[in-house]
Amino acid sequence: MNLPVFDVELEISPRGSLELISQQEVEKLRHADTHIADLFRRCAIAVLNSGSNIDDATVIFDQFRDFEIEIIQRPRGVKLRIKNAPATAFVDGRMIGGLKEHLFAVLRDIVFMHTKIATDPQFDFERSESITEAVFHILRNARVLKPNRDPRLVVCWGGHSVPDHEYEYSKEVGYQLGLRGLDICTGCGPGAMKGPMKGAAVGHAKQRIADGRFVGITEPGIIAAEPPNAIVDQLVIMPDIEKRLEAFVRMGHAIIVFPGGVGTCEEILYLLGILLHPKNAAHRFPLVFTGPRSSRRYFEIIDEMIGAILGEAAGELYEIVIDDAETVARRVLEGVHGGRAQRRRSGDAYYFNWLLEVPFEFQQPFEVSHESMLQVPLFADMAPHLLASNLRRIFSGIVAGNVKEHGIRMIKRDGPFEIRGEVAVVKPLDDLLSTFVRDRRMKVAAESYVPCYKLAS
Repeated sequence: MNLPVFDVELEISPRGSLELISQQEVEKLRHADTHIADLFRRCAIAVLNSGSNIDDATVIFDQFRDFEIEIIQRPRGVKLRIKNAPATAFVDGRMIGGLKEHLFAVLRDIVFMHTKIATDPQFDFERSESITEAVFHILRNARVLKPNRDPRLVVCWGGHSVPDHEYEYSKEVGYQLGLRGLDICTGCGPGAMKGPMKGAAVGHAKQRIADGRFVGITEPGIIAAEPPNAIVDQLVIMPDIEKRLEAFVRMGHAIIVFPGGVGTCEEILYLLGILLHPKNAAHRFPLVFTGPRSSRRYFEIIDEMIGAILGEAAGELYEIVIDDAETVARRVLEGVHGGRAQRRRSGDAYYFNWLLEVPFEFQQPFEVSHESMLQVPLFADMAPHLLASNLRRIFSGIVAGNVKEHGIRMIKRDGPFEIRGEVAVVKPLDDLLSTFVRDRRMKVAAESYVPCYKLAS
């Protein structure tokens, strides 16, 4: 597939971020090291390729190998010089405004992480509380933390390549949330990440809510496969999947899970692992799994896996609501109100959930490789929160093998990842993954899907 290219060279000025920037800061941007420059270039391609239905990062980067982006210095600040960008990012020769905002958000977050956070000795990434501080600073710098606002941010997780009926249902749920004045935060991509935002935008319009928010949180490894959708009005690029997940649970006041695939399961296991931690025993986080009637089996097989591996206590942490958007919205609103009262009693901030315990094991970036996947311990007698964390790593590796550039290239070079564990863990896991393959929930091109993993007990 050949994607159209806009081969005209042009310069663009900041919009949404970096409008006010000093000459010294511009100079630092221009002389960022090669790694940062390449990271920015790849994320820029992904943002400008918004609307694509390709979730293979290698295809996207190979298609735009001639894409050029350069930071240039002007007396009034910074500009970007671009050539050979995706043609779909332009209308009548001008870049679409929302994509321009997203592009400068990428530059803002990547530069902030590598010039402020990574070089500041106060951020010790060997300490859990310091990692949480880094997450807070990145979100604050992106201006997505709103201290003078009642809790109303609902995180929605789900697949980026879902069938039309699942997308339409996620949109209906978003509409019901919007009618109730709730804001939306997603992984920023298409599919079940776009649907709730689109529905909520209509709900807000009907209620004449002018300050509704649509926050998208992503990370460099996944952004090419899940480019930001056009409704996202506040985009944040976290440095890795672990900090992205922590940002969701620190910012969100409730979470809804729509049908998806292995990436959605990774998110579920991350949150369940945190809620299963003994220090969070008194912490109640509204969590609803929902989908249309045709998706009932999707949640049944996930529920069965959770019960078989993590036990009944894990199953009590969420509610499954099938084909009833109004009930979902009411349950979430009730949960948000309950969470507000809990935070008031505990003295926690409304805008950032400081008191939630996120263990160090959950914050450590999992470097996906054949060796690391083989070494993830999967034993039935592990503490449930640690077993959930390890399962999360397994799903993270499968996501990498399916859609992330480095993971796809590893699989092509060295074959599938090997996953080993006790039968009591591997069997339910195999049942779930086999169902995903059969139901075409692994990739957009699911009919030609070859598993990037093999299971052994």
